[in-house]
Amino acid sequence: MTTRDKILDAALTLFAKNGYNGTSVEQIAEIVGIKAPSLYKHFKGKEDILNALINATEARYEEFFGSEKKFGTIPDSYEAFLRLSLEKLSFTINDPVIRKVRVFLVQEQFRNERLAEITSRHQLDDVMKMFTKIIDGMIKSGLLRKNDSELLALELTAPVTVLVSKVDRQPEFKNAAMNLIEKHVCHFFDTYKSV
Repeated sequence: MTTRDKILDAALTLFAKNGYNGTSVEQIAEIVGIKAPSLYKHFKGKEDILNALINATEARYEEFFGSEKKFGTIPDSYEAFLRLSLEKLSFTINDPVIRKVRVFLVQEQFRNERLAEITSRHQLDDVMKMFTKIIDGMIKSGLLRKNDSELLALELTAPVTVLVSKVDRQPEFKNAAMNLIEKHVCHFFDTYKSV
């Protein structure tokens, strides 16, 4: 791990624990094992570190979770839909970086307008857009009944977001949450599948 990566990792850990304003450049440098002036060889300051974290997280999410533009193939069966949904969810819940970022954003969303927008985008807006496209493709292929794909995406993703938040607060709930989410996806498909 490079010094730059160590700085980002330390910053994310401290931001998730203490908040953005509760974390100093000196604290970040101390965890990395360098002096604060050395940190400035890699970043202009704390805001530059935050921007780098946001950019890295968005790239990581795009690569492993997907987006409205990059979500893979439209599922062609109930099994493929369930597998796609659970794979994306498993990444979201289990990836330690994504979890720390989510904890950090949830705390900071009430103190920072920019972070509030990012939180809304990551927890609902972008996920809904991606699943709207997926569901729309499943409707067009005849796998799901004709319906408002945006409303169906909301119906599918909102309860999952609530359960992921509970796992963040209570990690011991992870297995129960995964079971509930699997039941939820099954129920969703049973409710809207073509007859």
